[in-house]
Amino acid sequence: MATTTVKKKTVWFCSSCGNESPKWMGRCPACGEWNTMVEEAVAVGKQPKGSRSMNVPGSSQKPKYLSEVDTTEEARISLHSSEVDRLLGGGIVKGSLILIGGEPGIGKSTLSLQIPLSCPELKTLYVTGEESVRQVKMRADRLGGNASNCLIYSETRMEDIIEQAKEIMPELMVVDSVQTMFTETVESTPGSVTQIKEVAAMLLRLAKETGIPVILIGHITKEGNIAGPKILEHIVDVVLQFEGENRGSYRMLRSIKNRFGSTAELAVFEMTGKGLREVSNPSELLIPMHEEGLSGTTIASMLDGTRPFMFEVQALVSSAVYATAQRSTTGFDVRRLNMLLAVLEKRAGFKLSQKDVFLNMAGGLKVSDPACDLAVVCAVLSSNFDFPIPADVCFAAEVGLSGEIRPVGQVERRISEAARLGFKKIYISSYATCDRVIEGIEVIKIGDIPSLVKSLFR
Repeated sequence: MATTTVKKKTVWFCSSCGNESPKWMGRCPACGEWNTMVEEAVAVGKQPKGSRSMNVPGSSQKPKYLSEVDTTEEARISLHSSEVDRLLGGGIVKGSLILIGGEPGIGKSTLSLQIPLSCPELKTLYVTGEESVRQVKMRADRLGGNASNCLIYSETRMEDIIEQAKEIMPELMVVDSVQTMFTETVESTPGSVTQIKEVAAMLLRLAKETGIPVILIGHITKEGNIAGPKILEHIVDVVLQFEGENRGSYRMLRSIKNRFGSTAELAVFEMTGKGLREVSNPSELLIPMHEEGLSGTTIASMLDGTRPFMFEVQALVSSAVYATAQRSTTGFDVRRLNMLLAVLEKRAGFKLSQKDVFLNMAGGLKVSDPACDLAVVCAVLSSNFDFPIPADVCFAAEVGLSGEIRPVGQVERRISEAARLGFKKIYISSYATCDRVIEGIEVIKIGDIPSLVKSLFR
């Protein structure tokens, strides 16, 4: 085979978006991030014949009319986990590339090993680049399950992995992790921007050509983003990310991207001695676990994807120790809290500028649903007045800048979930439409913050 001289040079890559630059720049011109340019050596010139680039998925095929494409073979494969199947849109699709991200020790490797152990009918190839075969076997014995059809392969060189996958032709492939894999076609260290891009492209090509679904595990940075260039998330078909505290027992698996289903889904797991356990009803874990009569606690009705559930909002308001009042939140946007406090001071006359306000979402949950605004406001007022709110009262509404209570989507589902869990009252916006009468719960409609105070704190 004829070879040609390949020259080497160094270029600068943006670790955030993967943009290439011939020289260092303080700010990336593509994504605008500062201090993200890293230097790497790349090869330029003609490559040896037969070393075809792996950046384009699929094999050499002729164009087809869209109406001629047969989708009957795209049947989803169940992973025997109702929560994971729901996140994926009903099961895993053949030839798909799935990326699971999360902090170290949060449960990525545990979940990826539990899947083949619970699916003995699937021939699985588990590729580990971080652990030895004995370490994986010890973890599998602890997790339990049937390991008769799971093959373990400890390797980091992508050329060997691709060769073994094509020879074995498994029905499922797991790679742990993308940061440890490397290919000899790129002269840089494993985990670099160039290596991650090329490894992901090779796995994508393998999945599309052979139809083998691939689960890829990736680490995250200290900012909470998946390590490597942003283009990694564009290459894969599905991105699932773990959330939650490592010290706690509960984990949230969120769908960030899904080409085969909805991205507004959330699955809750509990970390036990035998691995991750599915939590089918997370509301029972997030509602109060203390005695009644405590001020500063309220219950919010949140909707994450298609699943409504209730969780506890905790607030503490005290006199400021320093000249500047503190604003601290856990699981809630601190800027959103500052806005709600400004609304209370401007529209309702509550002087909170000289008081410290601390806010916590129970269970380590990260909240982005605006329906939690009303519960946050009530928790702050309850702590400020030292007036406890009954435990059978919940809230589901957004608060506007003029102090009005705004409606939120799918309010009937929130009310039904509250009634199912035994709540007696729920506060919603007076502008919300609820055509169906739900028995067992009183729906209280309010229009603004002063009306809320008169109704709740009397």
